[in-house]
Amino acid sequence: MNHSLPTEAGQTSQNQESHEARNLRVDAINQAFALFRLNYHAQFFKAFATEAELNQIKKLWLHELGRFSPDAMLKAAKAILETSDYLPTLHTMIRHCEAQSKDALPDAHTAYIEACRAPSPKVNFNWSHPAVYFAGKACDWYFLQTGSESTVYPVFKKKYAEICERVRAGETLTVMPKDTLEHKSAPPLDKKENLERLKALRESLDL
Repeated sequence: MNHSLPTEAGQTSQNQESHEARNLRVDAINQAFALFRLNYHAQFFKAFATEAELNQIKKLWLHELGRFSPDAMLKAAKAILETSDYLPTLHTMIRHCEAQSKDALPDAHTAYIEACRAPSPKVNFNWSHPAVYFAGKACDWYFLQTGSESTVYPVFKKKYAEICERVRAGETLTVMPKDTLEHKSAPPLDKKENLERLKALRESLDL
């Protein structure tokens, strides 16, 4: 019996995810279920009596775990094997995937504080994760460091969430340090210019 969920050629993804990234997730799901089959043999075949049932469950997991990277899925599956005597539910798998993802990506507020406090040149700072750097850059460093948290944090949080989704989809982010300053310090903006910049950022994020 073939227990592998087939990849889908020629499908147009609604979230514009590449076929390659999707196929990596399919492969991770197949590997996870292969591990579960070997380690929870009796439970596995009791839960999935037919190949059709197994493939339906795999498709559900593929959809619900879409925000996690293939690496996080496999690490989660292995963590479950090490800590549980029972075949995991989808809820259990999600919790373990979230735990694996937290190891790499700080939560939004922690990332915000890091971005606000990072010294210049930003590209040379030892970031906890490149996503924090790119979220800060997307918000504009001057705006990030001079605006109030109540004003700036919602903008940063949305930018950071978008970048985290790209990371979980398999994108690799790299901050390239360099010897010179990232850019010359911009002259302080007056209140009107600051308000105009904030308005433009909020409009771009539909806030």
